[in-house]
Amino acid sequence: MIENPVIRGFNPDPSIIRVGDDYYIAASTFEWWPGVSIYHSRDLKHWRLHSRPLADEALLDLRAVPDGGGVWAPDLSYDGKRIYLVYTNVRERGPMMATDNYLITAESIDGPWSRPVYLNSIGFDPSLFHDRDGRKWLISLDNHYGENRRFNGLYIQEYDPAAKRLTGELRPLYSSPSGELVEGSHLYNFGGVYYLLKAQGGTGVRHSAQLSRAGSLFGPWEDCPFILLHSRDNPDLPLQKAGHADLVETPDGLYMVHLAARYSSSGHCFFGREVCVQKVEWDDGGWLRLWGGGENPRVFVPEPKGLSEFVFPEESADCDLTAGALPSCFQSLRRPLGPDMELGAGGLRLRGRDGLNSLFDQSLLARRLDSARVGFTVRLSFEPDCEKHLAGLVLFYDTCHWHYLYVTRSGGVKQVRALSCDNKRLSYPSGFVAVPENADIELRAEIDGARLRFYAGAGAGLTPVCGELDMTILTDEHVFLGFTGAMAGICCQDLLYKEKWAEFRRVTYSAYGGE
Repeated sequence: MIENPVIRGFNPDPSIIRVGDDYYIAASTFEWWPGVSIYHSRDLKHWRLHSRPLADEALLDLRAVPDGGGVWAPDLSYDGKRIYLVYTNVRERGPMMATDNYLITAESIDGPWSRPVYLNSIGFDPSLFHDRDGRKWLISLDNHYGENRRFNGLYIQEYDPAAKRLTGELRPLYSSPSGELVEGSHLYNFGGVYYLLKAQGGTGVRHSAQLSRAGSLFGPWEDCPFILLHSRDNPDLPLQKAGHADLVETPDGLYMVHLAARYSSSGHCFFGREVCVQKVEWDDGGWLRLWGGGENPRVFVPEPKGLSEFVFPEESADCDLTAGALPSCFQSLRRPLGPDMELGAGGLRLRGRDGLNSLFDQSLLARRLDSARVGFTVRLSFEPDCEKHLAGLVLFYDTCHWHYLYVTRSGGVKQVRALSCDNKRLSYPSGFVAVPENADIELRAEIDGARLRFYAGAGAGLTPVCGELDMTILTDEHVFLGFTGAMAGICCQDLLYKEKWAEFRRVTYSAYGGE
């Protein structure tokens, strides 16, 4: 059986394609660099991060994008010859959203990828449909703010691959009769009938995936009499917020990927929205149904017949940075670190840049949390001269919500302190640990659901730095319209001359389970 979620830690808005025996999922990365996470599988059960194609600032400029902005809902499609990746760069979240949409293509998932083609700025979550006659169509959400309307339905326009631009009339495609928000849409042609799969109800607890169908590309559309997928009627389901789905054909019929969220016993979602897989089947009325019946997501679904189990080697949780390699799971914030990062025999060096509230030049690298019980340990060498020099371990949701355990110098004493930020309000938990000069320092975060404890030391034994901290400030439920998830990382700040370096020797991430 396939156990959901198949991709853990924040990876919302999955879009899937099949190329021969290989399956690829693209997921949103928001303000994290490089843009778009692409995962690979051959059995729909085991997935591994394959690449992040938007790794060139010519393809993606994230400087100063707002928290929760940046890359939304990338769409992967394949016409049998080329792979197409459509993505949105959200540079302003409101009230008049700046949503520029782009397209890049490649003959292989490994690239090289083309230069970006600007498509439009009508709204977010665009997708590209390849019709059976060879024509290509872009489906766009109209993010409309006039006349007291928040959204204005879906629109469609032809894409000309030779001219590399949209062409012809921009036409209305679909609007929900109930006025419900319609986003994350994908169009298919099954047996000569067009099916429109839509995310409806917002990205919270009323999220869903719903179908409509038509005999013509432009409608009229018939709405399915039931909801294909949702969690909105049962708060006890292990997979909540289910919606934003995409379909893929396998040798064993259709499967669907979608996002969902796991809640801890405290009622909080620490991991953001994750990727799940469901098997779907046609009913007698020509509509898709979840395998086994009902409308709620299942934790366990059958693997496709005809596919061989394909297990990827596991990455070590203990990363020796002196080996000269950075784990692929790490991303930087809004920009490539370039000359502010060096990998060498001494470890990974970061040059201090902006503070943690900055939308510009932070020296920060982080990975996703995927378990409610985690130990995260960092060993570093750092010789601060004053309080404006900081380096250490950070647990991060966005620039307004984080917990920081850092080495600094105060009152002439080199020490480790904690600092928390909740909705831009800073708080300094009482206590610190003095540490020796010219010695490696070990920092540790122990996460147990809603509880966080920080430890520090040099040599044998670690000492608590402060009292228990609240991990719930790094959750979707706490952050207003938060779209990402909690991250664990390393960072360095020089708020004096931006020239102080920290050297990180080792990073260890250990997940102990727990939902």
